[in-house]
Amino acid sequence: MKCLGIESTAHTFGVGVVDFNGSILSNEKAVFTTASGGMVPHEVAKHHREVCDTVFKKALEKANVKISDISLISYSHGPGLSPALIVGKDFAKRLSQDNNIDIIGVNHCVAHLTIGTLVTDAVDPVYLYVSGVNTQVIALASGKFRIFGETLDIGLGNALDKFGREAGLGFPAGPVIEKMAIKGKYIELPYTVKGMDVSFAGLVTKTKQLLDAGVSKEDLCYSMQEVCFAMLAEISERAMAHCEKDELLLIGGVGANKRLISMLKKMCSSRNAKFYSVPLEYAGDQAAMIAWQGILEFRAGKRIKEIDIYPYERVDDVEVIW
Repeated sequence: MKCLGIESTAHTFGVGVVDFNGSILSNEKAVFTTASGGMVPHEVAKHHREVCDTVFKKALEKANVKISDISLISYSHGPGLSPALIVGKDFAKRLSQDNNIDIIGVNHCVAHLTIGTLVTDAVDPVYLYVSGVNTQVIALASGKFRIFGETLDIGLGNALDKFGREAGLGFPAGPVIEKMAIKGKYIELPYTVKGMDVSFAGLVTKTKQLLDAGVSKEDLCYSMQEVCFAMLAEISERAMAHCEKDELLLIGGVGANKRLISMLKKMCSSRNAKFYSVPLEYAGDQAAMIAWQGILEFRAGKRIKEIDIYPYERVDDVEVIW
């Protein structure tokens, strides 16, 4: 049996095929980018509508399957940008109805967690989930993924993109910032940790002021990374101690950053804990994770009566039934 996953929460429209044993057969995607500015929801939705059929065909070809070989369709029902979510939902619904295939909607954030344990050796980790809008420290407790710490304002990915927009680095800015940081040196920026929560808004404001004052972009890139990643290492270690867990799993698009990985590895090593990071292909938004989450929930007996979107659904709203 095979599941076709469809991802469309934000800048990525993805289609992937995963079998019920967890083998990833394809994981195709198209990513909305801009030379300046950020994500405008209706423009992202337009991009997804333009690429959906092409990405779908590529995914089937890569997996060497036909739509008749698909037993289940899984789509990301939230959280995310409503216009983008609607494109994925409508595409999944059309495929389901035209081909008489079962359909299921899943939480995008939960899918990030479960693909992490599928593609690594982590068993029961603390998850550090860092993407555009999400910055959360999560662990499984009492039948739900509990959020032990999170950003109090904006996600780290969005913070990096806001700085990138001011600095003219394009979108997404994270990879450009990582490259430019290599040539930078440290300057002091606001470091805001409150328990296991973090805040990035003040740091973004300060970098804009320094940018306007003529401070080197390279220095600001380096310093943003060092300060933000140190904050993440601190709250991750605190959550591991609180939950009494000795594994940390880094997930989400910002998890592709090599400097962040290096700092978290060092922290885990100092407390004799195991560190895992999701391989680059599965770190950011993609459809294999949506397919795998659909498989987990479908096998556990979940069926949906209404095909809909849930733009504000949190990870701790989802009952872990699998």
